[in-house]
Amino acid sequence: MKIAFTTAGNDVSAPLDSRFGRAPKFLIYDLDTGTFTLADNRQNLNAAQGAGIQSAQNIARLGVSALVSGHCGPKAFRVLQAAGIKIYNSSAATVQEALDLFRAGKLNEASSADVEGHWV
Repeated sequence: MKIAFTTAGNDVSAPLDSRFGRAPKFLIYDLDTGTFTLADNRQNLNAAQGAGIQSAQNIARLGVSALVSGHCGPKAFRVLQAAGIKIYNSSAATVQEALDLFRAGKLNEASSADVEGHWV
C-alpha cells in the first residue's frame, strides 16, 4: 500500500506540509517495502486556481491508496474521493510522526474537506 504525505523535504524526517494542493512535494511511502519516492509538485505552488485538483490527479496517477496532509480543500477532496484515495488530516510535525500515527491507527479518515478552497 502506498501513502502520499505532503512535504517540502526529501525524507521522512522532513516537516509534514499543512497544505495539500500547494505542497512543494509528495513523499510516497510504500508500506510493503518500507521505501519511498518523491514526487515534485512545484508546478502547483503558485497556480492561480486548480492546484488542489491538479495535485489530486497527480497523486492518483502514482497509485496511492491514502493521503496524509494537514488540510484538504473541497475540490481536491472530491477528486481524491472519486479516485478511491482515503484522506487523513494530521497536525504531526514530521512525515515520520504522521507515518507512525497512521501505522498505529491513530489517524481518522476525513469525511469531508476541512478548509475552504484557495486556502493558503
